[in-house]
Amino acid sequence: MTPVAGDAFELRVRGHVLTVDQPRTDGGRDTAPTPVELFVASVASCTAHYAGRYLDRHGLSRDGLTVRADFRMADDRPARVASLSMTVHAPSLPAERLAALHAVVSHCTVSNTLADAPDMRVHVRCEPESAETPQAVEHGHVDAG
Repeated sequence: MTPVAGDAFELRVRGHVLTVDQPRTDGGRDTAPTPVELFVASVASCTAHYAGRYLDRHGLSRDGLTVRADFRMADDRPARVASLSMTVHAPSLPAERLAALHAVVSHCTVSNTLADAPDMRVHVRCEPESAETPQAVEHGHVDAG
């Protein structure tokens, strides 16, 4: 990530550029979604992807397909999302296929990652990075500064 201004940061993923910021009430300028909102959007978009693919496989229309994500932050520490709820609306879906769609969207990659949390490590360094510094990347990389 690269600082933009205040609490805003620019991040790059496979050549795509995204920006995150904080709301004005939290000291940011509200120029972009927060990292938590992107996290929730990641689950919602993964759910939508799986729902869309399911509809395609069964020859059903994606018209009207929506996914709504609602979340609640924890009241205690550490700061985190305490609950997350996805509502999939698929107007073309016959009632008898509802359980199958539910099973498919419940197992998107992002949801699977939340259900079986990855080993996560945070490294903090103070020396400048160089172009020769090897990156430990196996399957993906997000440049976060």
